[in-house]
Amino acid sequence: MPPQVIDVQNSDDPRDVVHRAVQALVEGRVVAFPTETVYVAAASALNPAAVGRLLELRGGSADIPLSIALRSTDDALDYVPTIPSLGMRLARRCWPGPMTLELADAHPDSVVQRLPPSVKKVISPLGNVRLRVPAHALLSEVLKLLAGPLVITAARPAGASDPITVEDVVQKAANHVDLVLNHGRCRFGQRASVVRVLNSSLEILRPGVISEANLRRLSSWMAVMVCTGNTCRSPMAEALLKKRLADHLQVPIDALEDHGYMVMSAGVAAAPGGRSANEAVMVMRERGLDVSQHESQPLTDRLVRFADVIITMTRGHREAIVQNWPEAASRVHVLSRGRSDVADPIGGPLDLYRRCADQIDELLEPWLMDFDLPEPPAGENPPADPSNN
Repeated sequence: MPPQVIDVQNSDDPRDVVHRAVQALVEGRVVAFPTETVYVAAASALNPAAVGRLLELRGGSADIPLSIALRSTDDALDYVPTIPSLGMRLARRCWPGPMTLELADAHPDSVVQRLPPSVKKVISPLGNVRLRVPAHALLSEVLKLLAGPLVITAARPAGASDPITVEDVVQKAANHVDLVLNHGRCRFGQRASVVRVLNSSLEILRPGVISEANLRRLSSWMAVMVCTGNTCRSPMAEALLKKRLADHLQVPIDALEDHGYMVMSAGVAAAPGGRSANEAVMVMRERGLDVSQHESQPLTDRLVRFADVIITMTRGHREAIVQNWPEAASRVHVLSRGRSDVADPIGGPLDLYRRCADQIDELLEPWLMDFDLPEPPAGENPPADPSNN
């Protein structure tokens, strides 16, 4: 019997479509959903028979886990309560979106441990579990209403081309799905990238929408230095932190990103495109550092989401950030750690900028211990770097 197909775009009540999909899943049926990548077949993880049909549809190696679809990054902690910092970094930056994250499933409090044994066997056959937060409103709404996890796999057999239209689903998976939600062609039309993170190591199992180069860049550690206008204090702090990181890692400053470290700066009230104050340029030049090409930028949702640590020049800056982005509070810190704020030198003489730079540099030193940096190569001298004069 062919699956029922619902045209979501021409439905009189999209909410009714969502409720029908939820009801079908609760009843143990398999539903094909559009995502931003390809169409996926989905089943409730609480129904072993339905999950078994997904496994039959996919075929291929039984050692490759079926994925779990999540509502949000926070939900991932229910499945892997101790996600490595590298995994959380990628989750913050890529979800919702076309990345599947494979993590170790060893925690006794994991939801996976409470699933039926036959389901646990196919979503964690070798002790790892695959998680994804799809960026498609229809599936997101279903996940909000569904009790229990949702298991997904591409709506096609192993070796077949990816299903990016409802016609592909009906042709390739008709015998394995009961309901198909037609929402047109999938936006990207290719598979999600699959990344395995175990402890602090990253392995790209399958490049997809996000290329391997971009995944490596997205896995970089990032610090954002913040002041008000992003023209003097935070650009100087950015340059000084880059130098300290480069000296610790024994690499040139311009090679930091190649080694997985990014340092940026922004302002809580900055106008985009402003240049560094002339005095800041001069003081940094005296230290062999160049901020002459710096362009100011405001602190944005994206910067806050991507940052591993946000370091502010004053307590007022931190309060403003936490007020606007309370979810980032644990990653926002005052540079002085409760000591005196770094006062704004704007409009002051050159010597005031020098003292400001000295204060910032001194306060930065203990932060390196908190960044959990790798030990520099033993017995090696730092490479020549013209900025380290």
